[in-house]
Parts: sequence; structure tokens; C-alpha cells
Amino acid sequence: MRSFEELVSEAESADVTGWGFQWLDGRAREERPPWGYARLLAARLATVSSALDIDTGGGEVVAEAPSLPRRMCVTEGWPPNARRARELLGPRGVAVHEPTPEGLLPFPDQSFELVTARHPVRPDWAEIHRVLAPGGSYLTQHVGPGSAFELIECFLGPQPAQRSARDPGAEARAAEDAGLAVTDLRTARCRMEFYDVGAVVYVLRKCVWWVPAFTVDRYRGRLVELDRLIRREGRYVAHATRHLVEARRPD
Repeated sequence: MRSFEELVSEAESADVTGWGFQWLDGRAREERPPWGYARLLAARLATVSSALDIDTGGGEVVAEAPSLPRRMCVTEGWPPNARRARELLGPRGVAVHEPTPEGLLPFPDQSFELVTARHPVRPDWAEIHRVLAPGGSYLTQHVGPGSAFELIECFLGPQPAQRSARDPGAEARAAEDAGLAVTDLRTARCRMEFYDVGAVVYVLRKCVWWVPAFTVDRYRGRLVELDRLIRREGRYVAHATRHLVEARRPD
């Protein structure tokens, strides 16, 4: 394995825009939930004439679908990701929008048959209900409680309050309070493995909410400890939690 400084320097200079993780191929691995969200999304997009994908990142997940509805829109609030989504999805006729300054969806009521999201920042159930047409559905994969917290707490220390956030049962109740009927709710706990310290640095630069204000200089001591552990054990193990939610706006 290359030196600590080489691995960290390479990860610091890597491009972290968009929502693809190909840079980590061979350097980290995350087990996927059993339901196969990208496959479910592609199948559903082929059955509707209008759809909205929220917090689309660089549009990578939508781009995997071989067939898109006649009217396909996405939202993305971070300008570098929005630019990448336009480059990737624009040639397929997808309209890329940014949320309003208040964080609202920039669409009229009852605009879409299908609303989707993979790992949205935070679901606004009232807005999702508002833009769904009667009989329309919301299909999503959300990050669950305590996801990757072995790694997060390695840098920040115990985070008991944050560990309990994103509870799938609480989210289902919030969806129903907004007028949606939850028709499917599944959960999964998936193993994550990091094979070098550069992979850790890359992920923390990309998922900036995991360790706010992360920099290599600020956490160099902890990164050196992780590097030693990975060299000794062959990997650093954490666990991601995910839940699949499908909810329907009643007719």
C-alpha cells in the first residue's frame, strides 16, 4: 500500500462533484439493499408520463433508466451538481430545476404522476403531497438512523441525538400526516468497508454533512490512526442503514 501522504493527497485532489462513487472502485465497498432501488426506479419511470426526481445530485441514478417519461424533471440545490445534471440529463430532454430560496419545489400543484428521490437531504412531505397528482406515488430510498456512525463518531465522538434521527417509522407517520398513504416500508443494514485512508478522506469530502468542516489538517491525527488500523486489519468497517418508502396520494 502507498504511503499515508500519497493516499491522502490523491483523495484531497479528487473531484467530488456529482453523486457517483466510481473513484472508490477497489478502495471501498458498500453492500446494497436487497430491493435494488435503481432497478425499481427504472421500471417505474417507464410506466408514467410525468415524473420528478428530488435532490438528484448529478443525475446519475436517473441516467441509469433506459426509458424516461415524456415529461421528466429533477431538482438539485448545489450548483456544481446541478451543472453536472444538466450535462448528463439535458440531452435526454430532462429539465433541471433548483428549489426556491424557501426550499419549496418550483412546480404547480398536482404536477407529477411520480415523485422519486434517492437519499434526499430531508423529505418535505407536504411539498411531495402538493406536487403529486391524485393517485400518484412517491418512491424513495432514504438514509436511515445511525448510518455510517461508526466512522462519523470516530471523528466527532458519541452523537446519541443524531443517531436517532431519520427513523423510518417516524418518517412514515409524517408522510401520513401530510395526507399520503404509505403502501410499502422496508429497512436494511448494509456493511461498508474502506480499504485505505484515501477512501475515507474522499467520502468525508463528498458527504460533507457527516463530519462538518472536515479537512485533512484538522483531523490529521485521527486519519493517521485510521491508516494504521486499516494497514493492520485490512479494512475499516462501518454500516449504512437504508429504508425504502412508497407512498400514494389518494385519488
